[in-house]
Amino acid sequence: MARQSKPKKKGGFFRGLLRAIGTLLLIALLFVAALFVYLTVTEWKPADREAAAVEGTPSRTLYTGVPVTMMTWNIGYGALGDNADFFMDGGKGVHTADVQRVTENLEGIMNEIASVTPEILFVQEIDVDSTRSHRIDELASFRRSLSAYASSFGTNYRVAFVPYPIPPLGKIDSGVATFSAYPIESSERVQLPISFSWPVRMANLKRCALISRVPVANSDKELVLVNFHLEAYDSGEGKIAQTKMLADLLNAEQAKGNYVIAGGDCNQIFSTADTTKYPAQEGKWAAGEIDVTQIAGDWQFLMDDSVPTCRSLDQPYAGADHATFQYYVIDGLIVSGNIRVDSLETVDLGFVCSDHNPVVMELTLLD
Repeated sequence: MARQSKPKKKGGFFRGLLRAIGTLLLIALLFVAALFVYLTVTEWKPADREAAAVEGTPSRTLYTGVPVTMMTWNIGYGALGDNADFFMDGGKGVHTADVQRVTENLEGIMNEIASVTPEILFVQEIDVDSTRSHRIDELASFRRSLSAYASSFGTNYRVAFVPYPIPPLGKIDSGVATFSAYPIESSERVQLPISFSWPVRMANLKRCALISRVPVANSDKELVLVNFHLEAYDSGEGKIAQTKMLADLLNAEQAKGNYVIAGGDCNQIFSTADTTKYPAQEGKWAAGEIDVTQIAGDWQFLMDDSVPTCRSLDQPYAGADHATFQYYVIDGLIVSGNIRVDSLETVDLGFVCSDHNPVVMELTLLD
């Protein structure tokens, strides 16, 4: 007589499904835990102050009374041209340019710098080894093109793997660089207050001021160059703390009687600037405001709003309605009173190679 198979227990399928779901959830939790451990172990923790290596030995000499051209430019790591949108600003893009486009953007940027031929150049968002710019060493490229300049570099973003969004940003190694046609005697990276706590801090920027010192031949004072890229995305407290520390740094140099040029991407507008020319649109990233009264002393706060210094990344610029686009004036300079500013211009490049336009200043150190 054939044996009859036992009837399957009711609910066995659902118990199996629940076990499978539980296993998948456990695997996901273990992966997240492992990722947190990895980011914690590999987190970059810079010193409050550390020397920045200086490369290059230019032969030119800086004098008072002689005109100097200075340029500052956030180059968008070569990947934020007019084709790009970016998820942090309301767009969808993460990896916003292929290798060819990054190369083309960098070539366009270097061509513009060559046409201006500044004696002093501040660069922000210059990558050394980042997934987002296809691991191109942009700093090395700049140094090859500007071989007659001295240069220093301050890292402000170093994460082994940024796990968000999907696809993830991946590895980032980036910072700010200062180039000078005059010898740089020394350079120092100074850590600014960090706006975020753990765990967000692990995958975020650790912003800094890169302070470089240039001798002035016919003066016992020196020219102090302070290159920075200030906070963009915090709730406001970090911005205030960074401004306060920046004020302390600047006032210390002013007390010595030094010539000082500080600036770069402020990610904010000076309180003395016209905030109505490019009004914030609903739903778009809004720039904060630097209260210039926090930086007491004989300082000139300079922003040129004749054209915007930055455009929103909520959508690509190419093909958009430029008349209704969101623009900003967030790139500026803070200059000591012993420097005469002869002109200031935001160069309108149509955001082809970067989401920022360069700012060019003509200046003279006063006797």
